Amino acid sequence: MAKHRIYTMKVAGVYPHYVAKAEKKGRTRAEVDEIIRWLTGYSQDELEARLEAGADFETFFAEAPRLNPARTAITGTICGVRIEEIEDPLMREVRYLDKLIDELGKGRPMEKILRAS
Repeated sequence: MAKHRIYTMKVAGVYPHYVAKAEKKGRTRAEVDEIIRWLTGYSQDELEARLEAGADFETFFAEAPRLNPARTAITGTICGVRIEEIEDPLMREVRYLDKLIDELGKGRPMEKILRAS
């Protein structure tokens, strides 16, 4: 079975859309980066290096230093599908990121987006 198209897409190709979505709602690129770092464990330098290197989503998540264990608290729907029902682990990671960016765009406070206890 062929890989889903999103897996081979470059993160750097989608990243500007994440930033634009945030900025359109008065949020910042720094907040987008903070979300990505929280989710993946990349440092800012590592994140920028992955974007520059043209990492695809599959590689980006496979090489993530430490996927945040609190990410499993991310629930709800994205693209009409409940995140907690997504069976493919990589697709679930991609959708976690999509959901967090959506929450940022909807004006949710960062402490809630980052599932601070």
